[in-house]
Amino acid sequence: MTAGRTRILTALILGIIGVVVSPATAWAHGIGGSAADKTVWEFIPLGIEHMLLGWDHLLFIAGIVLLAGEWRRAAKLISVFVAGHSTTLIIATLAGWQVNATAVDVVIALSLVFVGVVGWFGPRDRWRLFGAGVLIFGLIHGVGLSTRLQDLGLPEEGLLARVIAFNVGVEIGQLLGILVMLLIGKAVTRLAAASNARRPAYAALAVTGLIAASVLSVLAVTAPEEDRGTALGACTVAARTETFPNAADAGHPEKDFYETTEATPSDDFGHVLGDGFVIVQYQPSLPAVELDQLRAYVISPEGTRIVGGPAPDQKQPVRALTAFETLTCESFDLAALRQFSDNWFNDPRSQ
Repeated sequence: MTAGRTRILTALILGIIGVVVSPATAWAHGIGGSAADKTVWEFIPLGIEHMLLGWDHLLFIAGIVLLAGEWRRAAKLISVFVAGHSTTLIIATLAGWQVNATAVDVVIALSLVFVGVVGWFGPRDRWRLFGAGVLIFGLIHGVGLSTRLQDLGLPEEGLLARVIAFNVGVEIGQLLGILVMLLIGKAVTRLAAASNARRPAYAALAVTGLIAASVLSVLAVTAPEEDRGTALGACTVAARTETFPNAADAGHPEKDFYETTEATPSDDFGHVLGDGFVIVQYQPSLPAVELDQLRAYVISPEGTRIVGGPAPDQKQPVRALTAFETLTCESFDLAALRQFSDNWFNDPRSQ
């Protein structure tokens, strides 16, 4: 490879890494807004948007294509990946399974390392083993995507149709991404044709994956203080990271407030969280006076669409959650809880 081509390839590699390490793009698969009022057909463009913004997914596909060496083998491997993430996306969403989406983003970033390392050393005709690895990453990706999708507050009616429509959008976005890769590939065919250009490309994938995984991990742990929460009285409001089970047979809780000696129906609480409710969790050791005030608020007309229950393992006296935010109180503050709930119910996403 000539010195000129080496410089071009180096620039491409550094450009990719520069995009990856940028905090603005590190979170490759974030999905914002609310899906509660979207029609089935509107989930298709949502899926397309997700895929076209997912640089890690597209780079993984690009690595598979490069490693496969021929389109027939590449199509088979991509189909395996599609089958994996489609299966877990649908099953996890219908079953209400949720995981730490950031951890999944880290794993998907590490999938680039996987492809890069395999490409560097050569698959040595172990395509079935490589295909198994592709399937595993696909399954993990689908669960993470399901978690982000559920966080949007999916409506109960037509859930399966919406998930399938979203998945169709994901596949359309993937096809568009592959088409762009083909166009770019034609433009740099001569550059990529050099046999000694492949190893730097695989190295770039591996390094990109390592940097992305590191950036994602560091950002999750050392987020700026202003990103961690906004003060509201004696409490703090931050983006919700907690997950709730949402079993397929879950419904609305039998009552609005559960006493200290009663078990909180977590499945039902997770169900109504997606319906725009506010969930209030309290320590069973909460003083009687404060417990009485909390109970009175939740069961009053003012507390419509608010449910509460004990959380024995919770460190804070009171915590409230919506589909998007969490109110954490280091001391009992009914005024802050009331303001938090009012703010949410005035938000169109709660409807």
